[in-house]
Amino acid sequence: MTMLTTTNLTAERQAELKEQYAEVFHKDPVKKFRPLAIVAALLAYLVACFFFFNIPQVFSDAKWDRAGLYMADWVSWQAQPKFRFRDDGLELQYPRFSPLGAEPDPSWVIANETADAYRVDFGPSDFIVVQEGLVEITKGGQRFEVVITDDEALLPPNATSAFEARNGRVKFSFGFAGNIEIRNTQVRVWRRFWGWENFFFDPSSAFWGMNGFEVISTIAAGPQLEAGKSNLSVAINDFLYNAEWQHADVFVKLLQTIVMAFVGTLFAGILAFPLAFIAARNITRSNAANWFMKRAFDFLRSVDMLIWALFFTRSFGPGPIAGIAAIFFTDTGTLGKLYSEALENVDDKQREGVKSLGASPVEVQRFGVVPQVLPLFASQALYFWESNTRSATIIGAVGAGGIGLKLLEAMRTGTDWENVGYMVILILIVVFVFDNISNYLRTKLIGEEAR
Repeated sequence: MTMLTTTNLTAERQAELKEQYAEVFHKDPVKKFRPLAIVAALLAYLVACFFFFNIPQVFSDAKWDRAGLYMADWVSWQAQPKFRFRDDGLELQYPRFSPLGAEPDPSWVIANETADAYRVDFGPSDFIVVQEGLVEITKGGQRFEVVITDDEALLPPNATSAFEARNGRVKFSFGFAGNIEIRNTQVRVWRRFWGWENFFFDPSSAFWGMNGFEVISTIAAGPQLEAGKSNLSVAINDFLYNAEWQHADVFVKLLQTIVMAFVGTLFAGILAFPLAFIAARNITRSNAANWFMKRAFDFLRSVDMLIWALFFTRSFGPGPIAGIAAIFFTDTGTLGKLYSEALENVDDKQREGVKSLGASPVEVQRFGVVPQVLPLFASQALYFWESNTRSATIIGAVGAGGIGLKLLEAMRTGTDWENVGYMVILILIVVFVFDNISNYLRTKLIGEEAR
């Protein structure tokens, strides 16, 4: 069989084919270059946004070092000894609520027995020696001397980029291990360690300072710590009411967030269900009723959940009621719109079949419409329930209760970022669990893999 090509076709045949299939041989230039034009327009838009929002300036002004410290605080903690220069010598102080306890004596702070001086270790070859009028800094085998006068601390002549001098103060960074600030009156130390300090027991607990084996041994066979209480109940109570981590309060606030999401979504689904029948044009034959209900849905969902939360917080005061109301209002509008659109796309054959049997209008909807849309309605409600578990955290930050408010309080202190990390992890676990539950239930309802 001979294959037809442009080389074995006559000129007349080629002209005939071009005329017969003009759309193939003569493509519209607009259609031909449309994909390229779309890509070019998108790139131009991104470039315009880049300069409109002044991205280079934003990145240059960003406090990257501060962001790094915040991230480090998520996974570490700091002890903060302070050395004050007194008339009678050098005085070592710790904060009132030090994570090292009421009488701290860390192994990395060493008093010199022969002189009024202290050594603070930051690593195997990194340390400082604090004495009257002088701070000796050793890092990686390199030694620096910061002289302290009556008015200021002086930058050493061999200072490196690890030093910073400002307003008569000298700062030095040991990297992740910590940093120091030297003034004419005192030397402040921030010593960083991996992990979360006193996560299980605070310094007031009888279990404080014990390792895991010692805690288990004390609970199982140790002497009774408190009269009338088992050691296990003492351990649970000390853990839940840990003053530094406040586990009991965090768990209660997390439960409030879950309840807010569930109750708000439940009430919204219950109310949106009948209202969607009024909004659906093929169910309720009234243009006025359809228009009014759809506009009501538009109003409820056009106001963001965060704005509703602010409104109800002012109305009801801070607490989970305001959060439930915010979720209820927003989701009633959104679910109502989705439900009404699903109703308008039902198969009328099933309704006509039920109607032909002499069923009443209510029975027609009950047996001809509801079985078609109920799995979809439930699937959508489950998705919003899972999504609202995340949203409830955000609206909680504006006073609507739940763990969001506690998360915001921890952020405001600027020093409790490990507590922030702890609560974020709990939120991630809850969202993961509820996402899987929602996916499983939706799979059972709609008979296919939930996406």
